[in-house]
Amino acid sequence: MTTTKPILFPEIEKTIKELNPQNISNERKGVLQPLIDFIQSKVSNNQETRINFICTHNSRRSHLSQVWAQTMANYFNLKNVFCYSGGTEATALFPMVGETLQHSGFQIKTMSKNENPVYSIKYADNEYPIIGFSKKFDDDFNPKSEFVAVMTCSQADGDCPFIAGAEKRIPITFEDPKAFDNTPQQAEKYNERSLQIATELLYVFSKINA
Repeated sequence: MTTTKPILFPEIEKTIKELNPQNISNERKGVLQPLIDFIQSKVSNNQETRINFICTHNSRRSHLSQVWAQTMANYFNLKNVFCYSGGTEATALFPMVGETLQHSGFQIKTMSKNENPVYSIKYADNEYPIIGFSKKFDDDFNPKSEFVAVMTCSQADGDCPFIAGAEKRIPITFEDPKAFDNTPQQAEKYNERSLQIATELLYVFSKINA
């Protein structure tokens, strides 16, 4: 039985089609390969794939990774892939992350306004929205077992040598766009980092044989 491929929002489809995974270096492909292997193993065995992207504050890179990974799984029509994010501490999703995702075509709605706002992030009309808010990696919102922990920043990778419940731990680190906060380059650098993450996750999911 075949399932219908989700129809992503047109602007997101356009963004994905403009990505260039062929520009990823061989060294970086080596960094991404363990995640490809993990996902392929789960898909080949008809098991659910759970990916928890972990950074220090769960405010920027881990959210961008979660959103793009879930989107790419749907882009390639891979079912039973569930993406999460968390930090070694909870802060708040940085507003520029939402603006950057909107620029790529995501629909974002603020569900609650407080020190740690909750956002609905949609990539398709008929798919569940991603719920974005800052949380610790072991928050009740996240899986307790049978997941891969993808460490998206070197600080979290170093500070957190053990992730309870993780089947595997994979460091795939990205430069922090926070370095450009409150500068004229802020929007450009956040978009640059978002598209890098999108490109690498496009490459990862393109290698999965369903």
